[in-house]
Amino acid sequence: MLLTIDMGNTQTVLGVFEGHEMVRHWRFSTVRDRTADEYMLLLRGLMDLDGLPVISGVAISSVVPAATRPLTTVAERLAEGPVVIVGPGLKTGMPILIDNPREVGADRVANAIAALDRYGAPAIVVDFGTSTNFDVVSRDGAYLGGVIAPGLEVSTDALIGRTAALRTVEFTAPRSAIGKGTVEAIKSGALYGHAGLVDGIMERLVGELGEEPHRVATGGLAPTIVPHCRSVDVVDEYLTLHGLRVLFERNVEGST
Repeated sequence: MLLTIDMGNTQTVLGVFEGHEMVRHWRFSTVRDRTADEYMLLLRGLMDLDGLPVISGVAISSVVPAATRPLTTVAERLAEGPVVIVGPGLKTGMPILIDNPREVGADRVANAIAALDRYGAPAIVVDFGTSTNFDVVSRDGAYLGGVIAPGLEVSTDALIGRTAALRTVEFTAPRSAIGKGTVEAIKSGALYGHAGLVDGIMERLVGELGEEPHRVATGGLAPTIVPHCRSVDVVDEYLTLHGLRVLFERNVEGST
């Protein structure tokens, strides 16, 4: 079985694959100063709880450099086979057509690879995380670049933090776009505002691409925001993990 780990700035998502099928998944908060021993207790506990057999390999994408090393150490101890870290030099099978390919985040590479593998090209992926990222794949399967925008939680936290009279709200839809109170007004601005951001950026990207792409959403907040968007075709919450599986297969001989 293959363990895939996507470490983001806010949350870390794990999935276990048996062949091409994901059979388990978990999500926990990212803690930047967690030690290797703490990761071992956490990961081993999750796997023991679900009665999982031996892990034959691990694929990791991380945008938190300080936490990557202890996580890798634990992966090497858990796995009986190779550990693949997404980064410069990894064989992706996808041309990266931006000014400096080393700048592309590991999770964004995994998303583009997974979108191409699961839905075909051209494709645009929007990933709802700490930031809201858009990644564009051309008709011939090349990574063209994308957009990085403030995420829903980041922008709302900034609003609350800089406004003495406002308070934190749950990200649920208000009764109407015209808020009848402070809480509903914040909800309306947060959800419908972010949905409008997604639709506006998507329209520009499709216009520059010049043809109709597959439009795929992923990330923990995708089920919350996408129902209010007009420009997304499908939600694939664990798209990044599928991309890590594909990247592992492309870089480990005999893994398919």
